[in-house]
Amino acid sequence: MSLGNLDRKKKSFIQRIFTARERHGRKMIKNSFDSSVAQSKAALESSSSRSLGPSMSSDHHVQSFRVFVATWNVGGTSPHTSLNLDDFLQVDNQSDIYVLGFQEIVPLNAGNVLVIEDNEPAAKWLALINQSLNKPPNGVSRRMAGLGGSLFFAKPSLKKISKTFRTDGGRKLKTCNCSTELERKHSKDFCFRCQQSYISEGDLSSDEEEDGANGYDILENSVPHNNQMKYSLIASKQMVGIFVTIWVRKELVQHIGHLRICCISRGIMGCLGNKGCISVRFSLHQTTFCFICSHLASGEKEGDELRRNLDVIEILKSTQFPRICRTSYSRVPEKILEHDRIIWLGDLNYRIALSYSDTRKLLEAQNWDALLNKDQLKIEREAGRVFKGWREGKIYFAPTYKYSYNSDYYTGETKTSKKKRRTPAWCDRILWHGNGIRQLSYIRGEFRFSDHRPVCATFMVDVVVNSNGFKKGSSNYNMKIEIEELLPTN
Repeated sequence: MSLGNLDRKKKSFIQRIFTARERHGRKMIKNSFDSSVAQSKAALESSSSRSLGPSMSSDHHVQSFRVFVATWNVGGTSPHTSLNLDDFLQVDNQSDIYVLGFQEIVPLNAGNVLVIEDNEPAAKWLALINQSLNKPPNGVSRRMAGLGGSLFFAKPSLKKISKTFRTDGGRKLKTCNCSTELERKHSKDFCFRCQQSYISEGDLSSDEEEDGANGYDILENSVPHNNQMKYSLIASKQMVGIFVTIWVRKELVQHIGHLRICCISRGIMGCLGNKGCISVRFSLHQTTFCFICSHLASGEKEGDELRRNLDVIEILKSTQFPRICRTSYSRVPEKILEHDRIIWLGDLNYRIALSYSDTRKLLEAQNWDALLNKDQLKIEREAGRVFKGWREGKIYFAPTYKYSYNSDYYTGETKTSKKKRRTPAWCDRILWHGNGIRQLSYIRGEFRFSDHRPVCATFMVDVVVNSNGFKKGSSNYNMKIEIEELLPTN
């Protein structure tokens, strides 16, 4: 029957019927998805527990990957060209994934906080990291390898330099890991709508937006891979002074998906980005990861630790990753604590609850246990007020804050620095949540680059691998992800 022959009321009535039927169909699909997700969640939680073997399905197995995590408050100082990060990144004992979180990569002045942040230092850090992780073969100059030369010394374009360090040649590719079969079964548009909404959040030119609008034809204008690169940049994000960058072995990129980034501002008046966090979520095979890089409230007055506790509580409460596809093939969490493997890094700013003189005495005796008993983060965790259920490795290194620049002396030890004196503290920390994570090392670096020393940790992390889902020839085998560029935060 043609609607053109009916009056307006009848048209409206029939359209309402069609709309109701469509909503009912969507509801049925959603219920089916939710049921599948619940079953998948139970299976994955069982397989991700400490007794992974007995409950593992025959088409799943566990593979362990080495993950390097580092946090560094660089005090608003831009890196110089001679800075060598090889030892810092432990390139002689390479990891599968590198997660680097920086704080104060720019000075926290009104211009950077209120107007527009400076992206040039972040681009320089990317160049230095790439220089260490992707060392050129013998006989290839740094300029030819894209590791230095004009790329580094000229004012860098952050978007351009980010694309240079990706093994996919800077392509904008789909973010969903769902197989072609599942897309057909559950409606291809369901995944595409999620991907389309994510692309619109990126810093895309009009041409890029056009290329991404079709969702599934964006692979055609690909750039040849850089076969000399061992690691690919998969995520980089800046919020004022906080900067996160994640690199993975290029052969792992095809198994990473559902990449999302969420920023929470906790600075001035609780809403500016001079303090807060950047969280990055992605899946590797059948296991979900979440990395949180934060810079919490500062201050060493009594009660300041409660403000830091509140920052953590609000970050956990407010972080919400954009919702994307939910199928029986993958479980995609939206909140931090829903992920399988979670690592929190950053300048958490917790201090030592002792006077400066008492702290100095224990420091000189290297009595770390006595100092740790007065560490605010340890006290607050044990009291159950913050980071309940989280774990941290044993600390065997000296407090990482506050040093005089370009020296091994804590600020206040010399006559010229007494006005800026702070009680030494372990401000820079790395914690984790979830099973299947084993810490191998927890150390500090000895760079004199800022008033903080960097802190590094290495982990072996268990990942559930679907043996059947990643066979050569399946659509997932060549799947890659879209990279979120560094963007000013609104």
